[in-house]
Amino acid sequence: MAFWSKMSKSFGLNDETWMRHANPLSVYTRYTGLPLIVFSVWSRVWIGWYSLIPIIISLIWLKVNPSAFPKPKSTDNWASKCVLGERVWLNDKKIPISKNHKLAANALIAVSSVFSLIMVYGLVVLDPWLSGIGCMMAFIFKLWFADRMVWLFNDMKSHKEYKKWLY
Repeated sequence: MAFWSKMSKSFGLNDETWMRHANPLSVYTRYTGLPLIVFSVWSRVWIGWYSLIPIIISLIWLKVNPSAFPKPKSTDNWASKCVLGERVWLNDKKIPISKNHKLAANALIAVSSVFSLIMVYGLVVLDPWLSGIGCMMAFIFKLWFADRMVWLFNDMKSHKEYKKWLY
C-alpha cells in the first residue's frame, strides 16, 4: 500500500483534491484516460513522432483530472464512494480495513496489471487484438476495483474519520 500512497501523493491528492476528485465528473472523465493513451500510442502508426503530442496531453489529463472539478454537491453516489473508498483503502495503516477487502483489492489490481501488460505488449508490437483486449479487460477490472472501493467505503463509513466525507 505504500506504493499506492506515494502514487496518490504524486497526483497531488490532499484532503481538498481528494474531495474534488470525488466529483462524479472527475471519476467518469478519468475513465477516458486509458483509451486515450492507447489511441495516442497507436497513433504513432499514422503520425510518427507527432504521436508524442497526444500521449503527453493524455498523461497531463490524468495528472490534472483529480483537481479539475469542484467538490461535489453530494458524495452519496457510486462515483464519489469509489474515490472515498480508495481513500479509506490507502489509509489502512491508520485505520485498518478487513483482510477480505485487502485481498480483493490486491487481487483485482494484480489481474488488471496483467491485462495492462498485455495491452502494452500489444501496443509495442502493434497487435490490435492484444491492445484492445488488454485495454478492455484492464478497464473492466479497474471498474470492478472501483466497485469494491464503494463496498469498502460503505463498510467503513460509520467511522468518525469517514462520516464527515459523506454528505
